[in-house]
Amino acid sequence: MYLPRDLISHLYTSLLRTHHALTAPVLILVALDPDALCAARILTALLKRDYIAHKLQPIAGYADLARAGAELVRPMRTSEGGVGGVCVCLGVGGLVDLEEVLGLDDGGGGGGEGGGGGGVGGFGDVEVWVVDSRRPWNLDNVFRDHVAAREGELAGNAAEGGFVGRTAGVEQGRIKEGYKPGRGGIVVFDDGDIEEDLAKEKEAYCALEQMPEVGEEGDDSDVAETDAEDEGSQDEGSQTRKRKSWDREDEDTDEEDEDGRARRRRRSNSGSSIDATPERPQRRGLVSVQTERVGSSDESRAGTPGSHSTSPPPVERQPSARTLRRRLLRLRRKHESVLHAYYALGTSYSEPVSSLVYSLASELGREDNDLLWLAIVGVSGTELYGRTLSGITANPSSTTEGSFMGWNGDRGERIRSILRDEVRRLNPTPLTDVARERELASTGGVIPTHARSPTDNSIRLSPEPRFLLIRHWSLYDSMLHSPYLSARLHIWSDAGQRRLHKLLAKMGVSLAQCRQSYTHMDMELKRGLRERLLRYAPRYGLDGLVPPTDAGKEGWGFVRSWGWKACLSATDVAVILGAILEISQISNPLHVVGLPTPSFSSSTQDTTLPDPITADDDTARADTATARFWLAYDALSPHASTLASSSHHGAPTSGLPLLLSHIPTAQALHRAILRTGTALVAKKQIRHLRAFRMGVVREGPDVALFTQPGALVKLALWVAEAVGVVEAERSGKRAGREALVLAGLDEGRGVYVVVGLGGGGGAGKERGAEKTKRREAREERREKRRREKEERRERRREERRKRKGDGEEADEEDIETESEAGSSEASSKSGSSDSESDDESKSRSQKGPIRNRFGHAFQSVVAETGSRVRIDSFEHCVVEVRKEDLSGFLEALSMKAVVG
Repeated sequence: MYLPRDLISHLYTSLLRTHHALTAPVLILVALDPDALCAARILTALLKRDYIAHKLQPIAGYADLARAGAELVRPMRTSEGGVGGVCVCLGVGGLVDLEEVLGLDDGGGGGGEGGGGGGVGGFGDVEVWVVDSRRPWNLDNVFRDHVAAREGELAGNAAEGGFVGRTAGVEQGRIKEGYKPGRGGIVVFDDGDIEEDLAKEKEAYCALEQMPEVGEEGDDSDVAETDAEDEGSQDEGSQTRKRKSWDREDEDTDEEDEDGRARRRRRSNSGSSIDATPERPQRRGLVSVQTERVGSSDESRAGTPGSHSTSPPPVERQPSARTLRRRLLRLRRKHESVLHAYYALGTSYSEPVSSLVYSLASELGREDNDLLWLAIVGVSGTELYGRTLSGITANPSSTTEGSFMGWNGDRGERIRSILRDEVRRLNPTPLTDVARERELASTGGVIPTHARSPTDNSIRLSPEPRFLLIRHWSLYDSMLHSPYLSARLHIWSDAGQRRLHKLLAKMGVSLAQCRQSYTHMDMELKRGLRERLLRYAPRYGLDGLVPPTDAGKEGWGFVRSWGWKACLSATDVAVILGAILEISQISNPLHVVGLPTPSFSSSTQDTTLPDPITADDDTARADTATARFWLAYDALSPHASTLASSSHHGAPTSGLPLLLSHIPTAQALHRAILRTGTALVAKKQIRHLRAFRMGVVREGPDVALFTQPGALVKLALWVAEAVGVVEAERSGKRAGREALVLAGLDEGRGVYVVVGLGGGGGAGKERGAEKTKRREAREERREKRRREKEERRERRREERRKRKGDGEEADEEDIETESEAGSSEASSKSGSSDSESDDESKSRSQKGPIRNRFGHAFQSVVAETGSRVRIDSFEHCVVEVRKEDLSGFLEALSMKAVVG
């Protein structure tokens, strides 16, 4: 089932009404990424305000999710002795059938009389809420009414138990206002995509759910024959149909010969007209027509109407069971093809989870600055991980030349525009600072580095350049480690570093000045930095380095102050949180552990498991991932002044001090990305295979860091941007169009962590917006041509009025002019219609942005080659491959379509 966007608060308000002291705590399963972490902070803040008990559980992958289902979710069921309750999945499980993964599809050895597979187990009044930004949705979670299906199975109506929309308040999987939660099931929170984009998939899924089961007898033959008929069977099938038609013609010819001989015998014997009653039912229609015609002629000759009776009208034959089965199979295959096409599109991302949970808080009237800041940080985190409408691919803000679109193209900019409006609403400028803000705005905007007052905790808009951690680094280091700037200046070479020095020199900033901390730079330099960047950056191809100056402040970033303690941008916080989750030192600072060992295939196709790893290593890795999650969770504590304290080792334990203490961790990660990426590009270790670029990180001081999927994804984004810029300069193509596969060696476990980046080149253009722009451009051109024609016609009329000639000649000239104008207008209309049809056909052929299909390609390669691969990450473009199998795996992968 799915909850529409306009009813986003319906389930929460119902939980608030039904919650009491004996109710089980709300279980929250959270993915290990900044977006899901911020969403968890927002949701727990809402639950705390309403005194609803809750429990958080970090989830690293599908193995952790299955383990949480067995240990935490299933004991909540009434069939297991629990009292039911709510389980919320934040950034978890949107791509798989959660009923199966959580172990709610069967009893699993549990007792009781609740609904479930085999009459045991089932959901047991456990309701699972799914809030995820990954696409494609698993349609079983979206449209299936699990409660009605389970009740139908218990009643013995297996064929009817899966009907969609049998529960009160649910229609074809869509929850309405009359829905009463508490009976269990899976509810997906819709961000608008299901209602707007999945109409065909919804129709196909519901039709398949309502179809009766086809009998086993004759299924195979019927399917084969129906496939031959539907596919055309250009060779063998067409010959079969021709042969059948020839046989029918031969039979009909034989029947006609027999009828003709019989009629001739009867005519020669009796001399009367032919018998009106057909002897063969197969010829009923033709014989009836002939009999009626001949009988009427006899009646006219005899003058006695009605002497010969005509046959009754033909009775419509009912289709046989074989024909009905064929029709059903054909219809079933049609609907299955729709669902298959949806799943085969590849992975992509929609609205961030933190933004959707903030919408819930806003609908409840609970929004404030703390929750708004968490939503802003979560949205900023999605951009750092390359999550776009094209899946994980090169950063859209980096690959969009000359613009500052931000996350996910047009849709991402709409979300950021809403967040900017929320910032203005919740953080009005004090009257004492209005004049100062107006003066700063007139100069083009200054990057804020401190608060307005000691008690200032407001959020402000800032013209953030595409630099990294600029408030916590020197200007030189911030520019050097910026993926956007380093890729376009070729910073991996000596010539690229000289370009950076020339840019700083033209801006009037000395190397001594820019190498010191940015907060200690000369105030005049900081105030004029943005204007100088706008003037000199385009000369080096850095058109989008600084956001434009406009009234709406499109592309501007977000900055929050904590009095005199700190001033951080949302991107800075997201960078620090990512570093904590990926490489923070928990126990052994040199050993970076990876994902849990138990393997679970997230798709319908199983993978070959790697060799088993020791249980001690598995436990240590899981414990480290959990410790990193809680460290990042504590760093987001909003009460920095009261909760921040020091442990007995002298390290901060919570709040803002903990966040600031991990700035060196983030700097170390991005230094490693620059070193490793520079080595890969400068040494030409990025090779071009058939379908993608490929690189392997197997040596160097930072190899251990890139066994983590998150860190490897960031390195791949850096390399993909650098390679895309180089290819664009060589061939003139758009930057960021190449797919990339990057592998990192984990020598201790003997595996390669492999990540595949799609070649979508960012979020792309939305189909509706693009079509509207093309239509508007066509209308403008058409209107311009019409005005030009009117002007020419008016000039000609004026010339004719001044001319003193024959009136008839003028009339003829008018007629010729009008005809020429009409013909030209008709040709312009036809041309515009042709261009419109071409644009529409082009839009139909493209069907949205290119998506990342590495998940499908990985599964296909495993099935063909038998490589030892583990797919446990929620990112289906991340896998682990045995060290010995990597070469064969990549060779087979190069033959697959990895974007689509």
